[in-house]
Amino acid sequence: MEAAAVKPVLRVAAICGSLRKASFNRGLLRAAAEVCEDSIPGLHVDHLDISDLPIINTDLETNGGFPPAVEAFRAKVSQADCFLFGAPEYNYSIATPLKNALDWASRGKNCWADKPAAIVSAGGGFGGGRSQYHLRQVGVFLDLHFINKPELFVQAFQQPPKFDSDGNLIDNQIRERLKQVLLSLQAFTLRLQKD
Repeated sequence: MEAAAVKPVLRVAAICGSLRKASFNRGLLRAAAEVCEDSIPGLHVDHLDISDLPIINTDLETNGGFPPAVEAFRAKVSQADCFLFGAPEYNYSIATPLKNALDWASRGKNCWADKPAAIVSAGGGFGGGRSQYHLRQVGVFLDLHFINKPELFVQAFQQPPKFDSDGNLIDNQIRERLKQVLLSLQAFTLRLQKD
C-alpha cells in the first residue's frame, strides 16, 4: 500500500499594513498563524515586519544594492511561497507602510512576481474593502495572483466585539471565515506550484 501523499509546508509571509501593535489587521494576522498551527497542516505563517523600512527613496540604492533593512525584507519576500496581507484602509486606500513595502520589494528584480496572495482587513464601515480593491490593482502590476474568494472584510466596530483591547481576534465566526481564506490560499498556492 502506498503512503498518502504529504503536502509540502507552505511558507506564508504575513504583512500588516498598520504599524500599530494593537492593530485589528495585525490581530487578524496573529489569528491566521494560530489557525494554521491548530488546524491547517502544511501552512505556516511568518510575520514580516515592515516597520524598519525607510520611506522609498531611490537615492538610497547604491551600487545596485538596497539599505540593509530593505535587503533583509526583500530576501524574506523572495523566500515566501505566498502572501497574506492585513490591509487597513486609510482615506479610502492602502496604508502608507504597506504601499512602501510593496514598492521596495518591486524595485530591480520584482520579488512579488508570480506568487499567490490573499487579503484580509478590519476597519469601519466597509471593513477595509477599498484598501483591498486598491491592493488588487497594485497587484496587477506586481504580478501577484490574489485568490478571488472568499473575501474577508471585518467591520471591527460593529457589535458584538470582534477584537479585545490588545487587537486580538475574539470572534469565532470571523476566525472560521479566516480559516476559509487560508484554506483557499493553500489550495491556490499548491495549484500554481503544480503548473
